[in-house]
Amino acid sequence: MSRTLLALLAACLLFTSLVQAAERPPRDPRDAGGGRCARSSYNCVDTPNPLPRADEVWIEKMTWMDVRDAMAAGKKTIIIPTGGVEPNGPWVVLGKHNYALQTNCAAIARKLGDALCAPIVPFVPEGDLDPPSGHMDTVGTITLQQATFEAMLSDIVASFRVHGFQKIFLIGDSGGNARGMEAVARKLNTQWNGTPLVAHIPEYYEYATVQEFVKERAGVKDGLPSDNIHDELAVEIEVMGADLDAVRYKERVKAGLATIDGVSIADKNKMLKLAKDVANFRATKTIAAMKQAVATRGGLSPAP
Repeated sequence: MSRTLLALLAACLLFTSLVQAAERPPRDPRDAGGGRCARSSYNCVDTPNPLPRADEVWIEKMTWMDVRDAMAAGKKTIIIPTGGVEPNGPWVVLGKHNYALQTNCAAIARKLGDALCAPIVPFVPEGDLDPPSGHMDTVGTITLQQATFEAMLSDIVASFRVHGFQKIFLIGDSGGNARGMEAVARKLNTQWNGTPLVAHIPEYYEYATVQEFVKERAGVKDGLPSDNIHDELAVEIEVMGADLDAVRYKERVKAGLATIDGVSIADKNKMLKLAKDVANFRATKTIAAMKQAVATRGGLSPAP
């Protein structure tokens, strides 16, 4: 008896869905913007933008018309930045890497000229859950399993492919991100035969050169003692460029604690100027690697 009722219920559900599908009007290829073109011209894919062009590279800060028009003007490169939520000593907020990317991705996109930035992916592998390992020994840390991280990145990359981006670059501001980004980029670039190009740019995270650049520009002398915390001057300066509160600047200056590894960050104007210089330095280095990835088709054999 129960099997008969279940079969009848399934048949009713199927009939209802077929009726609803029959009543639903076919999709208009001009529908866009989250609505129906027939109901408002602002939902039509070819309606001109009623507002002036936005001077913006972060797509989450753009309207769909802004993105459409930017792509029509040639901006068909998308940068997918991955950060993290992890402990960074007593002064710097858990989202340190995300703040650094706010400054750096925008600098890279603007210097490239044909690029936009995807929203920063804040959740990345930070350690195991059970038992906790890596940064998961500290409260506030958020981690993803490697498979989850790669699945999420794959869907993000595929979304931009659907919309017609021709070059998709992945950059990561934390060491635990590299493995997943590299795996996803290689898999999808091979699967799609380089159309669009998908490439992980590990050169973005070569911090040794960034540290040397900051030491030289900040006049840091060798041999200064380390604070022995998960923090460093080069990154703090980049975070300051995005948000002074993210390094607790005012509180540290007031408490006489505005130093990192023996170097003062109290001169705000000097540090903000240096943050721009660091962003430009990293943008130049990253773009050179991006051009190399284009030349090698992301590691595929050269095109005939």
